[in-house]
Amino acid sequence: MAEFRTFVRMLRIQRVLVKYSLDDIIRETHLLRPLRFLFYLAPRRRDRSTPVGERIRLALEELGPIFVKFGQAISTRRDLLPTDIADELAKLQDAVPPFPAEQAIEILNTAYASNVDEVFERFDVEPLAAASIAQVHTAKLKNGTEVIVKILRPGVQEQIERDLRVLRMLAGLADRYWEHGKRLRPLEVVDEYEHTIIDELDLMREAANSAQLKRNFEGSDLLYVPEVYWDYCRPEALVQERIYGTPVSDMAALRAAGTNIQVLAENGVEIFFTQVFRHNFFHADMHPGNIFVITTDPERPRYAAVDFGIVGTLSPEDQRYLAENFLAFFDRNYHRIAKLHLDSGWVPPDTRVDQLETAVRTVCEPIFNKPLAEISFAQVLMRLFRVAQRFNVEVQPQLILLHKTLFNIEGLGREMYPQLDLWKTAHPVLKQWMDEQVGGRALLKDVRDNLPQLRDAMRELPAILHQLGEQAGEGRIHFKLQSPELTEIRQQLSEQRRQRYWLAVAATGGIAGTLVLTLGSLPWLGWMLLAAGVLAGIAARP
Repeated sequence: MAEFRTFVRMLRIQRVLVKYSLDDIIRETHLLRPLRFLFYLAPRRRDRSTPVGERIRLALEELGPIFVKFGQAISTRRDLLPTDIADELAKLQDAVPPFPAEQAIEILNTAYASNVDEVFERFDVEPLAAASIAQVHTAKLKNGTEVIVKILRPGVQEQIERDLRVLRMLAGLADRYWEHGKRLRPLEVVDEYEHTIIDELDLMREAANSAQLKRNFEGSDLLYVPEVYWDYCRPEALVQERIYGTPVSDMAALRAAGTNIQVLAENGVEIFFTQVFRHNFFHADMHPGNIFVITTDPERPRYAAVDFGIVGTLSPEDQRYLAENFLAFFDRNYHRIAKLHLDSGWVPPDTRVDQLETAVRTVCEPIFNKPLAEISFAQVLMRLFRVAQRFNVEVQPQLILLHKTLFNIEGLGREMYPQLDLWKTAHPVLKQWMDEQVGGRALLKDVRDNLPQLRDAMRELPAILHQLGEQAGEGRIHFKLQSPELTEIRQQLSEQRRQRYWLAVAATGGIAGTLVLTLGSLPWLGWMLLAAGVLAGIAARP
């Protein structure tokens, strides 16, 4: 039955495309060609006088949330789209047709098990903004605080689950029949997207994401995150502080306010890399409808972000590989980029590093040190795609959110300040992060993090040494029983003894070195003892 509903949904998608005279999409999409007979069954617009951008926007709105989100994502890339289409798709960011206010009030009444008028001092029935997943109303709490109330669209979960089945079916066809299916891993990409979009349907999760991001930037002048009012939050309703700022897309208003656009653009890049590498928690839905600018001090403008339904994190391994790839690119170390791709398993193990290095250099060198205004990312993306095809570079589904976010950030930067030097702005942030990960401070942090274990090892050490001495004196330490299990146990015990020994040495060196440095009589000895402690801590690692 589910397969039949999925097939019916595909027919519906075809009919909508035909209805808005977007026939070329069907003709050019190989997987949809078997359904071209619908041209003769679907209502279609004989008159194509309506601009193509408007027809695309209307079709995406009619098809539902997943398609609207696709339009939002590409709307930030005016360098890849004709201006008229980009202008129309930008309307998808916060100007999707709203659902009736009566439904919004009914959802709130059910969520609070109380009448809206008893919860809020004022609730404005006219929506402030409407998007694909939810719409936003303004309100006032009983204590006089101005807030926004975000409410999930009725039936949105069913719509998304239905379209995910369609995506999964198309991905299965691509995986089986498309020549690049195995390398691009479409089924895993859909799995990753499904996890992301389903999470977005729980507004309590969004509230938690918002609170975490606010803590991460507490005390920072770069980004402001509005306060969450937890007592009023439910899975289908989010209540948050109302912020007053200029939409980041309203460049005329920002310039009229005397905003330092260069600082604003550079801060945006710093915020992105700080979230990804220092916090490992990044806002992954940064289209212009979700970003505002506070211009109280025009020379030091501050971003304010909303809509935290989609956030991303990376594994430590992916963080490290990405940072090293970025830094290698900034340093024009293309051999290092090729080697990193090989070491990470992103390319087949028999790939020749020198050939991959040459291919990467050919693509990257022409764009280095150029401002965004002089870079044709359409050409760069096509050339990188050809390189990926040639060397069978596998898509990393876990990095899709990061790619999408970087895609949006770069598009915003292009609109805001085309002279932005993306590489120069990002380099110091990445360099500092790498120093913290592999430098002396990182080693000291490892020792500090392991202090409880070091303390326990020191407490146990005298008893262990006494026990070993007794066993050696009684000859009980030289038994000859042989079995795989006993051999493994002996190896484990030996490894534990080795770790305890070095941890004890590390603790002794660290404590003694600290004491000597504190007394200040022999600083050279103090530093030697600390160094010995750090080396012993490294030796204690498994």
